[in-house]
Amino acid sequence: MKKILLLSDTHSHIDAIILKYVNQADEVWHAGDIGDLVVTDTIKKLKPLRAVFGNIDNHEARKEFPLNNRFFCEGVDVWITHIGGYPGKYNIAIREEIKENPPKLFICGHSHILKVQFDKQLNLLHMNPGAAGKHGFHQVRTMLRFEIDGDKIQQLEVIELGIR
Repeated sequence: MKKILLLSDTHSHIDAIILKYVNQADEVWHAGDIGDLVVTDTIKKLKPLRAVFGNIDNHEARKEFPLNNRFFCEGVDVWITHIGGYPGKYNIAIREEIKENPPKLFICGHSHILKVQFDKQLNLLHMNPGAAGKHGFHQVRTMLRFEIDGDKIQQLEVIELGIR
């Protein structure tokens, strides 16, 4: 079993509240718009990190992290990308691939809108953790945490980090 902390859209912001939850996780996943690599460097000193770059990320982040990160965590096929869309409205850049070979868990960021939705057509769980940073139009900073146990995704929690 792995305890996962999922965040996105930090836009160069990392603080003690985020790090408290990082320390409670087995792995941290970041769905892009990292901003300053101090964010990911700080996380990597504490826990294993899987991440993708987002549209605001510079050449250094794009060199370190991929656009798409597809992997297995225990028995769950996971796909993380920054601009992925959501069920029924997937980004055109990935639409065909996700239909032909859907993961069990599809994660994206970008919108700053926390959303967890099951896609009945593709039989996958879509997650967007909202935005953990202080830059953007969102009102409340959010993250998600959950467990992966074998092929089960369970114990999903929304973490509110306060007003941006």
